[in-house]
Amino acid sequence: MRYRKLGKCSDKVSAIGLGGMAMTPIYGPVDPVEATAAVNAALDEGMNFIDTSDAYGGGKNEEFLGDIIKRRREDVFLATKFGNMGGRADGRPEWVKEACDLSLKRLGVDVIDLYFQHRVDKDVPIEETVGAMAELVEAGKVRWLGLSEAGDETIRRANATHSIVAVQTEYSLWTRFVEDQILPTCRELNIGFVAYSPLGRGMLTGTLAGAESLSENDRRHDHPRFQKGNIDENIKLVGPLSGLAAERGVSQTQLCLAWLLHQSEDVFPIPGTKRRGHILENCYAVEIQLSDEEVSLIGETIKHKEVLGTRYPEKQLGGLGI
Repeated sequence: MRYRKLGKCSDKVSAIGLGGMAMTPIYGPVDPVEATAAVNAALDEGMNFIDTSDAYGGGKNEEFLGDIIKRRREDVFLATKFGNMGGRADGRPEWVKEACDLSLKRLGVDVIDLYFQHRVDKDVPIEETVGAMAELVEAGKVRWLGLSEAGDETIRRANATHSIVAVQTEYSLWTRFVEDQILPTCRELNIGFVAYSPLGRGMLTGTLAGAESLSENDRRHDHPRFQKGNIDENIKLVGPLSGLAAERGVSQTQLCLAWLLHQSEDVFPIPGTKRRGHILENCYAVEIQLSDEEVSLIGETIKHKEVLGTRYPEKQLGGLGI
């Protein structure tokens, strides 16, 4: 594993992390034994960055990961999030503190390494929310602070209130809006960038054959990009990745992660998985070397502005802070 500096954070953080959301049955059934083995495999490979949230399974994901982490706490750079329970943003200072205590209990740890506001609450000034988060740092319950799905102005105001070390937002070959303002702002302020859904919720892996590829209870059925009329066209759009990966002798997954890692040393992809084989596949991506020409070619091959459908359902888009 390779390690990078996450913004102003002094910890050693693996270049690729593990997103915990997939270990709740949001994309279909989960085998807890295999998922446990996957987490341990990640830690064995030196992938120390583990990201979860109190919103994943209503806290069940924190409990699941906490049961593993308590045996290997020294191997983990632990990130979790608050403020998106029930799909509603909540940045009230009193909830910030209560949510943190609940997460600490579920995780079974004394301190959270990186604490994110999961969604920006439009009804609460960001200064009030981050001010409460800063008090958690002072109390020794949290070490570093981050924001998820926050816009340019919000990031600046938050960082002026207390040092922000990371911003987490969706970023991949087919979702690249962060390149316009958010990434430049993060770089100006020395804030690391955590790329969630770096494989396009599975679209970039080459494993989807259409809507029938998704299980009945898969949440992607609600996402416009995966609905009938869009999913088949989007599969065609990312089709060229197969040939590019074959030319390099790597999988599509590895190529997409390597492309992200080559954007800058401040980008940390956190692909989610619940299988050991995928963990090992993801880890190898840090070893792939791409020339500047290859990075440009890969980026230009996927016409991201031609993707059909929004990245979230319309109702959820309205709740994002961007």
